[in-house]
Amino acid sequence: MQFTSEQRLDDGVLEREFTLGDIPGILWTPASASAPAPLILIGPPPLGLRTVYPRLAGRARHYAAQYGFAAATIELPGTGDRPRLAAVEQARADLRRAMEAGEPVGDEIVDALVLPLVDEAVPEWQAALDALLSLPGIGGPVGYEGGVISIGIRLAVVEPRISAAGLFAGSLVPAAMFEEARQVTVPLHVLLQWDDERNDRQAALDLFDAFGTKEKTLHANLGGHTGVPSFELDAGARFFARHLR
Repeated sequence: MQFTSEQRLDDGVLEREFTLGDIPGILWTPASASAPAPLILIGPPPLGLRTVYPRLAGRARHYAAQYGFAAATIELPGTGDRPRLAAVEQARADLRRAMEAGEPVGDEIVDALVLPLVDEAVPEWQAALDALLSLPGIGGPVGYEGGVISIGIRLAVVEPRISAAGLFAGSLVPAAMFEEARQVTVPLHVLLQWDDERNDRQAALDLFDAFGTKEKTLHANLGGHTGVPSFELDAGARFFARHLR
């Protein structure tokens, strides 16, 4: 891991950009801490870190300044300035055509769109976790939040250092991920926008039902895809405070 820039923000949080090989990322750490800080991995949507930076930074800074957590994110494969994934790009074009034509989105499109991203992103998150936990001032436990829900599911299953996860119901979910969801055992906090125009409500409810953990909470709010109420930020932070201390 190589740090490429750093700045002390007005709330005292230290923001550092880094690269891990050719993967860009950002780390936020609290102004001061008497013990190594727990870490929250913040998964971005597949839009590029620069595009979604305000949302990611807002959540990370809240966690660091108000709760003493460190938070980090990395660029997903095929987004931002990273090389495009040809199969995923084709699947995205097929998805767009199907939606514009009002046609059902077939399983083959969903699989081609999501599964290659999961297969590439999860090992990268694990490598980032190795590097982040080696830094002074960061000691775990570790939570995962947001991003593509299928990536969160896979990480929760294969990465034993993940102690809790906050997932955003949405993104198209391959059928194979439902079987992986049954293997999730860590506590879950799941957000669902009831009127999400981009995602199927019943599919999100079916996925929540499939999660195998004995501790899972669903927060459903009225509103569309981008209408998550601001109070959910604190609800998620309190969830992590219970499980990452």
